[in-house]
Amino acid sequence: MIKYNPKNWLKLIFALHKSDTIRMLWKELIYIGSFTLFTSFLVITYFPYKEKLSDLISVYSLIGFVISLLLVFRTNTGYDRWWEGRKQWGMLVNNSRNLAVKLASLIDSKENKVYFSRMISNFVFAIKEHLRDGVAFEKLNLTKEELIILGSKKHVPSGIVSLLYDKVNELKTAGEISQEEFITLDTNLNALLDILGACERIKNTPIPYSYSLFIKKFIFIYVTTVPLAFIPSFGYFSALIATFIFYVLVSMEVLAEEIEDPFGTDDNDLPTEQLSIKISENIREILN
Repeated sequence: MIKYNPKNWLKLIFALHKSDTIRMLWKELIYIGSFTLFTSFLVITYFPYKEKLSDLISVYSLIGFVISLLLVFRTNTGYDRWWEGRKQWGMLVNNSRNLAVKLASLIDSKENKVYFSRMISNFVFAIKEHLRDGVAFEKLNLTKEELIILGSKKHVPSGIVSLLYDKVNELKTAGEISQEEFITLDTNLNALLDILGACERIKNTPIPYSYSLFIKKFIFIYVTTVPLAFIPSFGYFSALIATFIFYVLVSMEVLAEEIEDPFGTDDNDLPTEQLSIKISENIREILN
Protein backbone atom coordinates (compact mmCIF):
# COMPACT_ATOMS: atom_id res chain seq x y z
CA MET A 1 0.00 0.00 0.00
CA ILE A 2 1.34 3.43 -0.96
CA LYS A 3 1.66 6.03 1.81
CA TYR A 4 1.36 9.60 0.60
CA ASN A 5 0.41 13.13 1.60
CA PRO A 6 -3.09 13.83 0.20
CA LYS A 7 -2.56 17.59 0.62
CA ASN A 8 0.35 17.74 -1.81
CA TRP A 9 -1.67 18.37 -4.99
CA LEU A 10 1.18 19.24 -7.34
CA LYS A 11 3.13 16.10 -6.49
CA LEU A 12 0.05 13.93 -6.98
CA ILE A 13 -0.94 15.59 -10.27
CA PHE A 14 2.46 15.20 -11.92
CA ALA A 15 3.42 11.86 -10.34
CA LEU A 16 3.82 8.93 -12.72
CA HIS A 17 3.93 6.05 -10.27
CA LYS A 18 3.66 2.52 -11.62
CA SER A 19 0.13 2.32 -10.17
CA ASP A 20 -0.95 5.33 -12.25
CA THR A 21 -3.51 4.32 -14.84
CA ILE A 22 -1.69 6.28 -17.55
CA ARG A 23 1.22 3.87 -17.26
CA MET A 24 -1.17 0.93 -17.19
CA LEU A 25 -3.20 2.03 -20.21
CA TRP A 26 -0.72 3.89 -22.42
CA LYS A 27 -0.88 1.27 -25.18
CA GLU A 28 -4.68 1.28 -25.18
CA LEU A 29 -4.67 5.10 -25.25
CA ILE A 30 -2.49 5.03 -28.37
CA TYR A 31 -4.80 2.44 -29.98
CA ILE A 32 -7.97 4.42 -29.32
CA GLY A 33 -6.33 7.68 -30.45
CA SER A 34 -5.13 6.06 -33.69
CA PHE A 35 -8.53 4.47 -34.29
CA THR A 36 -10.28 7.82 -33.82
CA LEU A 37 -7.89 9.55 -36.19
CA PHE A 38 -8.58 6.91 -38.81
CA THR A 39 -12.34 7.22 -38.25
CA SER A 40 -12.08 11.00 -38.52
CA PHE A 41 -10.22 10.68 -41.81
CA LEU A 42 -12.91 8.40 -43.27
CA VAL A 43 -15.79 10.59 -42.12
CA ILE A 44 -14.24 13.91 -43.17
CA THR A 45 -13.04 12.58 -46.54
CA TYR A 46 -15.80 10.24 -47.66
CA PHE A 47 -18.86 10.64 -45.42
CA PRO A 48 -19.17 14.29 -44.37
CA TYR A 49 -22.39 15.10 -42.54
CA LYS A 50 -23.86 17.98 -40.51
CA GLU A 51 -27.47 16.92 -40.11
CA LYS A 52 -28.98 16.55 -36.65
CA LEU A 53 -25.61 16.94 -34.95
CA SER A 54 -27.16 18.37 -31.79
CA ASP A 55 -29.44 15.31 -31.49
CA LEU A 56 -26.48 12.97 -31.79
CA ILE A 57 -24.55 14.82 -29.09
CA SER A 58 -27.61 14.69 -26.82
CA VAL A 59 -27.84 10.91 -27.25
CA TYR A 60 -24.20 10.42 -26.33
CA SER A 61 -24.56 12.79 -23.37
CA LEU A 62 -27.41 10.64 -22.06
CA ILE A 63 -25.47 7.43 -22.61
CA GLY A 64 -22.44 8.97 -20.88
CA PHE A 65 -24.61 9.79 -17.87
CA VAL A 66 -25.76 6.17 -17.70
CA ILE A 67 -22.16 4.92 -17.88
CA SER A 68 -21.13 7.32 -15.12
CA LEU A 69 -23.83 5.91 -12.84
CA LEU A 70 -22.68 2.36 -13.54
CA LEU A 71 -19.05 3.26 -12.83
CA VAL A 72 -19.96 5.04 -9.59
CA PHE A 73 -21.71 1.87 -8.44
CA ARG A 74 -18.77 -0.22 -9.65
CA THR A 75 -16.20 1.91 -7.82
CA ASN A 76 -18.24 2.01 -4.63
CA THR A 77 -18.59 -1.77 -4.71
CA GLY A 78 -14.82 -2.20 -5.08
CA TYR A 79 -14.09 0.28 -2.29
CA ASP A 80 -16.61 -1.37 0.02
CA ARG A 81 -14.73 -4.66 -0.41
CA TRP A 82 -11.39 -2.91 0.23
CA TRP A 83 -12.71 -1.18 3.36
CA GLU A 84 -14.38 -4.36 4.65
CA GLY A 85 -11.03 -6.14 4.27
CA ARG A 86 -9.32 -3.37 6.24
CA LYS A 87 -11.89 -3.64 9.01
CA GLN A 88 -11.39 -7.39 9.23
CA TRP A 89 -7.63 -6.96 9.55
CA GLY A 90 -8.22 -4.30 12.19
CA MET A 91 -10.30 -6.86 14.08
CA LEU A 92 -7.48 -9.38 13.64
CA VAL A 93 -5.03 -6.93 15.22
CA ASN A 94 -7.33 -6.28 18.19
CA ASN A 95 -8.38 -9.89 18.70
CA SER A 96 -4.79 -11.18 18.58
CA ARG A 97 -3.76 -8.68 21.23
CA ASN A 98 -6.76 -9.51 23.38
CA LEU A 99 -5.99 -13.22 23.19
CA ALA A 100 -2.32 -12.62 24.03
CA VAL A 101 -3.15 -10.41 27.01
CA LYS A 102 -5.54 -13.01 28.42
CA LEU A 103 -3.04 -15.82 27.96
CA ALA A 104 -0.27 -13.76 29.56
CA SER A 105 -2.35 -13.30 32.70
CA LEU A 106 -3.79 -16.82 32.87
CA ILE A 107 -0.74 -19.02 32.33
CA ASP A 108 2.57 -19.01 34.19
CA SER A 109 4.69 -21.40 32.14
CA LYS A 110 7.25 -19.59 29.99
CA GLU A 111 7.26 -22.53 27.61
CA ASN A 112 3.50 -22.22 27.06
CA LYS A 113 3.75 -18.46 26.58
CA VAL A 114 6.42 -18.93 23.92
CA TYR A 115 4.23 -21.55 22.22
CA PHE A 116 1.19 -19.26 22.05
CA SER A 117 3.32 -16.32 20.93
CA ARG A 118 4.72 -18.42 18.10
CA MET A 119 1.43 -19.98 17.00
CA ILE A 120 -0.65 -16.80 17.07
CA SER A 121 2.00 -15.13 14.91
CA ASN A 122 1.98 -18.19 12.64
CA PHE A 123 -1.77 -17.86 12.21
CA VAL A 124 -1.48 -14.21 11.19
CA PHE A 125 1.23 -14.92 8.60
CA ALA A 126 -0.66 -18.01 7.41
CA ILE A 127 -3.87 -16.06 6.79
CA LYS A 128 -1.88 -13.40 4.93
CA GLU A 129 -0.32 -16.01 2.64
CA HIS A 130 -3.56 -18.00 2.40
CA LEU A 131 -5.35 -14.95 0.98
CA ARG A 132 -2.67 -14.65 -1.71
CA ASP A 133 -1.18 -17.68 -3.43
CA GLY A 134 -1.16 -20.26 -0.64
CA VAL A 135 0.80 -20.72 2.56
CA ALA A 136 4.59 -20.95 2.32
CA PHE A 137 5.68 -23.03 5.31
CA GLU A 138 9.21 -21.62 5.25
CA LYS A 139 7.74 -18.31 6.38
CA LEU A 140 6.21 -19.90 9.49
CA ASN A 141 7.96 -20.71 12.75
CA LEU A 142 7.05 -24.38 13.15
CA THR A 143 8.55 -27.43 14.80
CA LYS A 144 9.04 -30.61 12.74
CA GLU A 145 5.98 -32.20 14.34
CA GLU A 146 3.81 -29.14 13.65
CA LEU A 147 5.11 -29.00 10.09
CA ILE A 148 4.05 -32.62 9.51
CA ILE A 149 0.60 -31.97 10.98
CA LEU A 150 -0.03 -28.77 9.01
CA GLY A 151 1.54 -30.19 5.86
CA SER A 152 -1.31 -32.68 5.68
CA LYS A 153 -3.92 -29.92 5.91
CA LYS A 154 -5.53 -28.31 2.88
CA HIS A 155 -6.53 -25.31 5.01
CA VAL A 156 -3.47 -24.31 7.03
CA PRO A 157 -4.91 -21.35 9.02
CA SER A 158 -7.72 -23.55 10.35
CA GLY A 159 -5.12 -26.19 11.22
CA ILE A 160 -3.19 -23.65 13.29
CA VAL A 161 -6.33 -22.64 15.18
CA SER A 162 -6.99 -26.34 15.80
CA LEU A 163 -3.52 -26.65 17.35
CA LEU A 164 -4.24 -23.62 19.53
CA TYR A 165 -7.50 -25.22 20.65
CA ASP A 166 -5.67 -28.44 21.48
CA LYS A 167 -3.17 -26.53 23.62
CA VAL A 168 -5.86 -24.56 25.46
CA ASN A 169 -7.82 -27.76 26.09
CA GLU A 170 -4.61 -29.39 27.37
CA LEU A 171 -4.18 -26.54 29.87
CA LYS A 172 -7.79 -26.93 31.02
CA THR A 173 -7.36 -30.67 31.47
CA ALA A 174 -4.19 -30.09 33.48
CA GLY A 175 -6.04 -27.65 35.72
CA GLU A 176 -3.92 -24.64 34.74
CA ILE A 177 -7.02 -22.75 33.57
CA SER A 178 -10.63 -23.05 34.71
CA GLN A 179 -13.72 -23.80 32.63
CA GLU A 180 -14.71 -20.13 32.73
CA GLU A 181 -11.25 -19.08 31.54
CA PHE A 182 -11.43 -21.68 28.77
CA ILE A 183 -14.73 -20.18 27.60
CA THR A 184 -13.16 -16.71 27.60
CA LEU A 185 -10.28 -17.90 25.41
CA ASP A 186 -12.71 -19.82 23.22
CA THR A 187 -14.40 -16.54 22.28
CA ASN A 188 -11.15 -15.13 20.92
CA LEU A 189 -10.22 -18.32 19.08
CA ASN A 190 -13.65 -18.39 17.42
CA ALA A 191 -13.16 -14.76 16.40
CA LEU A 192 -9.96 -15.71 14.56
CA LEU A 193 -11.91 -18.16 12.41
CA ASP A 194 -14.71 -15.63 11.87
CA ILE A 195 -12.18 -13.07 10.58
CA LEU A 196 -10.63 -15.69 8.32
CA GLY A 197 -14.05 -16.59 6.91
CA ALA A 198 -14.94 -12.95 6.27
CA CYS A 199 -11.68 -12.37 4.37
CA GLU A 200 -12.24 -15.52 2.30
CA ARG A 201 -15.74 -14.30 1.46
CA ILE A 202 -14.30 -11.03 0.12
CA LYS A 203 -11.59 -12.77 -1.89
CA ASN A 204 -13.68 -15.61 -3.31
CA THR A 205 -16.77 -13.61 -4.28
CA PRO A 206 -15.84 -11.28 -7.14
CA ILE A 207 -18.27 -9.05 -8.94
CA PRO A 208 -20.65 -11.18 -11.08
CA TYR A 209 -19.12 -12.06 -14.44
CA SER A 210 -22.08 -10.84 -16.51
CA TYR A 211 -22.00 -7.44 -14.79
CA SER A 212 -18.27 -6.99 -15.40
CA LEU A 213 -18.65 -8.15 -19.01
CA PHE A 214 -21.51 -5.72 -19.63
CA ILE A 215 -19.59 -2.71 -18.28
CA LYS A 216 -16.54 -3.46 -20.42
CA LYS A 217 -18.62 -3.91 -23.58
CA PHE A 218 -20.65 -0.80 -22.81
CA ILE A 219 -17.52 1.32 -22.37
CA PHE A 220 -15.88 -0.10 -25.50
CA ILE A 221 -18.91 0.54 -27.73
CA TYR A 222 -19.39 4.03 -26.31
CA VAL A 223 -15.77 5.10 -26.72
CA THR A 224 -15.38 3.71 -30.24
CA THR A 225 -18.56 5.38 -31.49
CA VAL A 226 -18.48 8.67 -29.58
CA PRO A 227 -16.18 10.34 -32.18
CA LEU A 228 -19.14 10.33 -34.60
CA ALA A 229 -20.76 13.00 -32.42
CA PHE A 230 -17.69 15.25 -32.38
CA ILE A 231 -16.04 14.87 -35.79
CA PRO A 232 -18.30 17.37 -37.62
CA SER A 233 -17.43 20.09 -35.06
CA PHE A 234 -13.91 19.22 -33.96
CA GLY A 235 -12.51 17.24 -36.89
CA TYR A 236 -9.27 15.47 -36.09
CA PHE A 237 -9.29 16.93 -32.57
CA SER A 238 -11.99 14.36 -31.83
CA ALA A 239 -9.14 11.91 -31.29
CA LEU A 240 -8.06 13.88 -28.21
CA ILE A 241 -11.61 13.97 -26.86
CA ALA A 242 -12.22 10.25 -27.42
CA THR A 243 -8.84 9.34 -25.90
CA PHE A 244 -9.55 11.42 -22.79
CA ILE A 245 -13.03 9.91 -22.39
CA PHE A 246 -11.53 6.43 -22.76
CA TYR A 247 -8.86 7.24 -20.16
CA VAL A 248 -11.41 8.43 -17.59
CA LEU A 249 -13.92 5.62 -18.01
CA VAL A 250 -11.46 2.74 -18.26
CA SER A 251 -9.33 4.09 -15.40
CA MET A 252 -12.34 3.91 -13.08
CA GLU A 253 -12.95 0.30 -14.08
CA VAL A 254 -9.26 -0.64 -13.70
CA LEU A 255 -9.05 0.92 -10.24
CA ALA A 256 -12.25 -0.83 -9.14
CA GLU A 257 -10.83 -4.16 -10.32
CA GLU A 258 -7.60 -3.57 -8.42
CA ILE A 259 -9.14 -2.77 -5.04
CA GLU A 260 -11.93 -5.37 -5.10
CA ASP A 261 -9.34 -8.01 -4.06
CA PRO A 262 -7.49 -6.09 -1.31
CA PHE A 263 -5.26 -8.90 -0.05
CA GLY A 264 -2.77 -9.12 -2.91
CA THR A 265 0.50 -7.30 -3.60
CA ASP A 266 -0.75 -4.45 -5.80
CA ASP A 267 0.20 -0.91 -4.80
CA ASN A 268 -3.35 -0.11 -3.69
CA ASP A 269 -3.92 -3.35 -1.76
CA LEU A 270 -3.96 -3.54 2.02
CA PRO A 271 -0.56 -3.53 3.82
CA THR A 272 -1.10 -7.05 5.16
CA GLU A 273 2.64 -7.75 5.28
CA GLN A 274 3.28 -4.78 7.56
CA LEU A 275 0.21 -5.56 9.65
CA SER A 276 1.36 -9.17 10.11
CA ILE A 277 4.80 -8.04 11.28
CA LYS A 278 3.24 -5.51 13.65
CA ILE A 279 0.91 -8.10 15.17
CA SER A 280 3.79 -10.54 15.61
CA GLU A 281 5.87 -7.89 17.40
CA ASN A 282 2.96 -7.00 19.68
CA ILE A 283 2.29 -10.63 20.55
CA ARG A 284 5.94 -11.30 21.40
CA GLU A 285 6.06 -8.21 23.58
CA ILE A 286 2.93 -9.22 25.48
CA LEU A 287 3.75 -12.89 26.01
CA ASN A 288 7.55 -12.90 26.20
